[in-house]
Amino acid sequence: MTMWVFGYGSLLWNPGFEPVETVTATLSGYHRSFCMLSIHHRGSVEQPGLVLALDAGDAICTGVAFRVAVADEVRVLAELRERELISSAYEEAHLPLALKDGRDVQALAYVINRNHEQYCQFDLEHQAQMIARSVGGRGPNPEYLYNTADHLVKMGIHDPDMAWLVERVRVLT
Repeated sequence: MTMWVFGYGSLLWNPGFEPVETVTATLSGYHRSFCMLSIHHRGSVEQPGLVLALDAGDAICTGVAFRVAVADEVRVLAELRERELISSAYEEAHLPLALKDGRDVQALAYVINRNHEQYCQFDLEHQAQMIARSVGGRGPNPEYLYNTADHLVKMGIHDPDMAWLVERVRVLT
């Protein structure tokens, strides 16, 4: 079976591997949300940041499906697990994607565990305040926001909450 990975946040601009194919894709039943406290990559335990996660709901998330070379599958899976499963806030799932070219595939995706202590729901102003001030092992939280938002715009994906956050965080930083 071919390995596909669904990118909806930082994987859009930093998949960490060279895909053999990249296709815009949609995932039904989930939305992209700043609903995960980041205590490692974009924040700390003392000052958590926020990162995106797939949160279940009546929604559709547009992102990118990356096809992994067969020879790289074991290495890529290990690297993704090391990166994404640094805590148990994400759960690994194989979910059905609809590719822009009409194909349907199963893809590896990382979904938020709503029962985990890092799961959160904040209004946009609170999100902006947290993102503006947080820094983690992979850098400043605003950088994560800006890179993700820029890639969504380049893909033609309009996300009004993301656009609002970008403008607000720029004012705060």
